[in-house]
Amino acid sequence: MIKRITLSLVVFFLCISSLAAQNQAVPYPEILPSWNDGAARQGILKFVMDSTNESSPQFVSPEKRIAVFDQDGTLWVEQPMYAQFVFALDRIKEMAPNHEEWKSQAPFSAILRDDVEKISNFTKEDIERILAVTHSGMSIDEFHGMVRNWLATAKHPRFNRPYTDLVYEPMLEVVKYLRSNGFKTYIVTGGGQEFARAYAEKVYGIPPEQVVGSIGKTQYSYARDGTPSLIKIPKVLLINDKAGKPAGINLMIGRRPLAAFGNSAGDKEMLEWTQASKGATLMMLVHHDDAQREYSYGPNSKIGIFPEALMKQAENSGWIVISIKNDWKRIFSFDN
Repeated sequence: MIKRITLSLVVFFLCISSLAAQNQAVPYPEILPSWNDGAARQGILKFVMDSTNESSPQFVSPEKRIAVFDQDGTLWVEQPMYAQFVFALDRIKEMAPNHEEWKSQAPFSAILRDDVEKISNFTKEDIERILAVTHSGMSIDEFHGMVRNWLATAKHPRFNRPYTDLVYEPMLEVVKYLRSNGFKTYIVTGGGQEFARAYAEKVYGIPPEQVVGSIGKTQYSYARDGTPSLIKIPKVLLINDKAGKPAGINLMIGRRPLAAFGNSAGDKEMLEWTQASKGATLMMLVHHDDAQREYSYGPNSKIGIFPEALMKQAENSGWIVISIKNDWKRIFSFDN
């Protein structure tokens, strides 16, 4: 009798253990709740299971768990203009009273007249001039304050909400989910490093030292009271876009990522660099295909271009393309 009871208990506990192992793969609704259950969500869950399960042949030790996220178009809205560029345009208007010559001087005159057509066709040189004027001549701390003050009042033209409200809730869930499983999460943006550092911790929970972006040079100086400061000067140190992203990752992080999230041709090299890692890897691209809830754009967009060649490369390389329309139950935290 005792032997029968013992045998029954063994069978019972084996069944429980088997169910527990199976449950690791069950897509619990409380994990990534803003995602529809599909290939994209399952890909994230599988990646985390493979990389963190010590019995998995793709297990990766905690110190090597690095995940990188592009920002514009990947973590928050980038249409119809990058938030940083809108900030620069507003700065020109704010500075204009001290620059009478700008009224007749391109490209500044177009900004002061709100000439949308000319602004949308600014050349690379025009943009560089605007950024040089609006992003230099102040200390790092002063610049961070300017960005935070602007974000406190600026609103998106379509959604009429602060830009910091327009963070993609599904992606924020991924950031938090990866962190809860021992990953260090980094922003790797083509935008300005100091611009993103001004708000990254508050908005994404990502500290400033884990923000990698395009870097301008600084000059060591002293304030009037003798306090040391770093002054932003109009010279470029690194353009963190395309092939510059792997270079920036190596410069600032020093480890190859296991997971990379992007949304455009500017992220291609970052995903290629990540796929060459050892162990489990995850490469994902956000595809903006929902004009009703957000925007629909791709091959012909001036911002966040997603060419057919990138879609083809994703298919051939096993990268996961996230359809906003099909994969996300909601886009923003304020959505029902």
